[in-house]
Amino acid sequence: MDLSWLIGRLGLEHLPSEPATIGAAIGMPLMALAVVAGLTYFKKWTWLWKEWITTVDAKKIGIMYGIVSVLMLIRGIGDAIMLRMHTAAAGITGGDGLFQTDTFQQVFTAHGIIMIFFVAMGLMFALINIALPLMIGARDVAFPWLNSFSFWLFAVAMILVNFSLVLGGFSNGGWLGYPPLTSLEYSPGPGVDYWLWTLQIAGIGTLLSGINFIVTIISHRAPGMTLMKMPVFAWSVLITMVLVLLAFPILTATLSMMTLDRLFEMHFFTSEAGGNPMMYVNLIWAWGHPEVYILVLPAFGIFSEIVSVMARKALFGYKTMVAALTAIMFFSFLVWQHHFFTMGAGANVNAFFGIMTMIIAIPTGVKIFNWLFTMYRGKIKFTTPMIWFLCFVATFTIGGVTGVMMAVPAIDYQVHNTLFLVAHFHNTIIGGVVFAFLAAITYWFPKIFGFRLHEGLGKIAAYFWQIGFLLAFMPLYALGLMGAVRRLDNYDNPEWTPFFVVSGIGVLAITLGAGMLVVQIAYSVYKRKTLRDKTGDPWDGRTLEWSTPSPAPFYNFAVIPKVTRRDEWWYQKLDGVKSLKRSDYKDIVLPKNSSLGFVIAVLVGLFGFGAIWHVWWLMIVSMVAIIYFAIRRGLDDDVEYTIPAVELYRLDKEARG
Repeated sequence: MDLSWLIGRLGLEHLPSEPATIGAAIGMPLMALAVVAGLTYFKKWTWLWKEWITTVDAKKIGIMYGIVSVLMLIRGIGDAIMLRMHTAAAGITGGDGLFQTDTFQQVFTAHGIIMIFFVAMGLMFALINIALPLMIGARDVAFPWLNSFSFWLFAVAMILVNFSLVLGGFSNGGWLGYPPLTSLEYSPGPGVDYWLWTLQIAGIGTLLSGINFIVTIISHRAPGMTLMKMPVFAWSVLITMVLVLLAFPILTATLSMMTLDRLFEMHFFTSEAGGNPMMYVNLIWAWGHPEVYILVLPAFGIFSEIVSVMARKALFGYKTMVAALTAIMFFSFLVWQHHFFTMGAGANVNAFFGIMTMIIAIPTGVKIFNWLFTMYRGKIKFTTPMIWFLCFVATFTIGGVTGVMMAVPAIDYQVHNTLFLVAHFHNTIIGGVVFAFLAAITYWFPKIFGFRLHEGLGKIAAYFWQIGFLLAFMPLYALGLMGAVRRLDNYDNPEWTPFFVVSGIGVLAITLGAGMLVVQIAYSVYKRKTLRDKTGDPWDGRTLEWSTPSPAPFYNFAVIPKVTRRDEWWYQKLDGVKSLKRSDYKDIVLPKNSSLGFVIAVLVGLFGFGAIWHVWWLMIVSMVAIIYFAIRRGLDDDVEYTIPAVELYRLDKEARG
């Protein structure tokens, strides 16, 4: 009996077949069942639905982004361990390593996607949701429901990535999916389709968030907070979201064309049928290089806040910092072709993009000097966030220098597509992005949960990460200079084996650092009474978020503060903070919780699943339901509620102890 109309191309042949993937396929459902059993046993389903799944509170949405991202960080580190252990084992034994070539390529592709989209991007949106509204004196983002919907699109895309472990496998075409490797001819299975729909769904959520945060910054700043009185972190978010608005439509269009290629054989990128695979490479990097700065610009904003606070000085060169961020936004769209100098564009084109790549290093370097001059003659407190900053300066500077090296086409011809490039990329993304976000988690943790993270354990974690990073990636620079090409699962030069072994040891040290972060959080939760922050401002902060109680209440500010200068909260403390009077409190309006963001996102996930497996009826039903619930949301007028001034006064007194 033909069931293809019902189940598409689903079949038992798509179940995992080797030990590594079988273990993952068994482990994923078991973990899901354990979570379901725990929620059922402790009778937490109602609490989960009302307090978290349907919430439109930006702080709670930020926490959920953070939880998903940390879980995916563990998955991404696990993938990295598999990759490095495989190459080390293959070199030592002279055999094929731990698993088959196709599995290696799937793990390689999944690692890239997970670390970029579900760790770095997720942590970025976590911190923006938590800190930005508080920092600019807003009660919420501009579109709270849209914020919820964006998160659930992110979560659904994450589920699709991990579901590929259970059924079908992931793409083996690399994290950027170059054709013809990802064409139907060479990748007819569902792996590439998982990759496509994961990125499409997560990318749409990112684009919606970009619009949301731009409108929030433009229209929801506290009275008196002009653009040049905003904290640098808010500036970094504004510029990043403009980049998102400009770059992510390119990604959406590119992936849409590839989807049409695979579903309907339209051949946009098939040279034999009149298409052009180089058009894909240009388009994907026209998005891809701005994406690097989408990740790293908020990190620059984070360190601008941390260095200023820990040095107990105003940030040196505020205007030059804003100008540097703006310049990076502009130049980030003029450098994409340095990713393929070797592909025959010609000397003039290569020279232009090489020069642009060197120029973009100037505003990047400006920020390093601004932070150093901020520290100069400051009363520096070497707290955990500051230790993360010092680790960042060391690793990111190496990444910047090697980036300028590869901006020279002649050098790039020698190291292109080698492990040298892998080391450079991780220098900038781990040293520049992950270190910043881990510093920010420590810095803003009291504002989220009301108690600090243990300082000693946090510093140990930072040292493990830094040592592990150097051990993991410095050997790759040497291997790249010796000609070791990336993406290979087996190298037949025995002289390279010691370098891969050292790199594997480094990944294990990074794993210990990640484990120490888990220990730090667990121990801090256990000792939270002794680590509780009673002042609301454990770091002697300078910006408005530290004027609220810790943890910040669901309404953020009972009375919206007025801003007259940069670093308003710092000067208020110097002048003597005036307590609020009962007459200062007014009625406020807040958004109601809504389940429709979650429901529509789940339907989008079902649509994507149907497209992956060619279950056409599921796609049609899902699309009809999406349209219905979208119209229902548009017609829903009852989306807000009012807190009377009397009730707000009582809540605020309780929050402040």
